[in-house]
Amino acid sequence: MLRRWMTTWLAAVFLLTVAAGCNYEQLAQQSDTDYGSRQPGDPKMMGAKAYGPMTGNPNQHHNAFFEYSSMLSRKVNTLNGIAGSIVMLTEKNAYVAIVLDWTSVGTMNKRGTEEQNNTGTTEGVYNADNGSPFGNPRRVVSPYNSYFTVEDHSDLSEELKQTVASRVREFTPYVQEVHISANMELVNYFNEFAKEAWAGRSLLPWIEQFNTVVQYHFGGGAVRPEAISQPAEPNSRRPEHLK
Repeated sequence: MLRRWMTTWLAAVFLLTVAAGCNYEQLAQQSDTDYGSRQPGDPKMMGAKAYGPMTGNPNQHHNAFFEYSSMLSRKVNTLNGIAGSIVMLTEKNAYVAIVLDWTSVGTMNKRGTEEQNNTGTTEGVYNADNGSPFGNPRRVVSPYNSYFTVEDHSDLSEELKQTVASRVREFTPYVQEVHISANMELVNYFNEFAKEAWAGRSLLPWIEQFNTVVQYHFGGGAVRPEAISQPAEPNSRRPEHLK
């Protein structure tokens, strides 16, 4: 009798352990720690697509104004896998620049497309290619010793973009389109614009530059924005590429 009871008890424990393991795996796949499983029923992908082109308007990225949203930036920052974000709102769109930190799996469709070479951290230098110890202080992310960016937004996980867009739309349901990128130059440009807002200055003088940036990255614009350069001369009030 005791042997039969022990056998039944051990079988029950085994089944509970297996079930707990399955539940844990399922919960992980459905959470923002996993953007790559793409399992049926994953709540991250339920409902209508929330990001990317939707209106079919060829002038969708011709914005009349834009503003930095500290609230939305903080909301996106709380998602796993994202080291930082800068969210800009216009009269019709939301644009989200993100930086990745690998705290979640599957943030990219294909690893190896990130733009960073961080081997210099093991060699005591900043630039692993030329051995320089100096970086560009105006870049919030750089090609060396930095959090991770991805050149083409199409290489970001659809689950990640859906999760980010859903978070944005939760607080700004009026936006027509939500565009998301982890491109290094776009992140650095958004950081420059955000610094203007943090300083209390209007962003209206930079709307043309902003539209050039978002049209190039999201609308197939032909004009490629210049790379963020070294700091301007001390007597220069604004960065040269923003004039």
